[in-house]
Amino acid sequence: MTDTPAPRTDGKLTVALISEVFWEPDGQQRLRERLTEAAEQGADVAVLPELPLNPWRPATKDAVEADAEPMGGPRMQTQAYAAREAGIGLVGGIIHRADDGRRTSRALVFDRTGELCATYEKLHLPEEPGFWETSHYRPGTQAPRRIDVFGLPVGVQICSDINRPEGSHLLGAQGVHAVLAPRATEEATYARWRIVFRAIALTSCVYVISVNRPHPEEGVLIGGPSVAVDPDGEMLVETTDPVALVTLDSRVIAQNRTEYPGYLPIRADLYAGAWSEIATVDGSRRDEPASR
Repeated sequence: MTDTPAPRTDGKLTVALISEVFWEPDGQQRLRERLTEAAEQGADVAVLPELPLNPWRPATKDAVEADAEPMGGPRMQTQAYAAREAGIGLVGGIIHRADDGRRTSRALVFDRTGELCATYEKLHLPEEPGFWETSHYRPGTQAPRRIDVFGLPVGVQICSDINRPEGSHLLGAQGVHAVLAPRATEEATYARWRIVFRAIALTSCVYVISVNRPHPEEGVLIGGPSVAVDPDGEMLVETTDPVALVTLDSRVIAQNRTEYPGYLPIRADLYAGAWSEIATVDGSRRDEPASR
């Protein structure tokens, strides 16, 4: 185990984007090696793709019992141990199985010591060829929340969540400096995702970090760049390399929040009231997909 440095206090955060999956037999060793590599290059926290220790099972509608685990299960322990050994924060994930059998796609956030410090469950699930996700897990029930363990405040979303801007804007309003978004998307759709990433960064005044699964799986043409976007909507990282680093700066956030559109009022009460009306009218139809 490497020595574990204290969190930075200089208003900066170096993030490693690790576009690799680790479900194969050699996955545990490769994960430790990648995290150690990132830490040695100066990364404070690493972000993995969506469900990094699972094969891309939503390629079909056939759920596999062994894909899911309770908290403290083997995939969670593997990620915790790798973070602790490398001395680096980590955003990973599992298919979580609750005591009542409900399955969700759950992001796990570990600090440098491998302690679990936050979780988040994917809210917006696709159900289409290659991405039959509602056949494998249910949507989460809690809005994203600010996480304060890495020196700079961050928030987590997962893949499709970023296509509903309410969550990202909520995180921005909570004062986060970066939205960390593991994903699994096809290369053919990347141009659309790129627009969304830039728009979220601009309108929420945050850095957006999104790490993709790296290659096709089970006939699904997954692939395309992992990205880091600054609050001006500029692409800082746009790469298919397995490891890339970017340093975030709180001064950039502070500056952007004094300029347009960052200084515009949030109007939380007004929008909360309007959304409450929508939820009352058709929440049962839109909040959660029909059972399949």
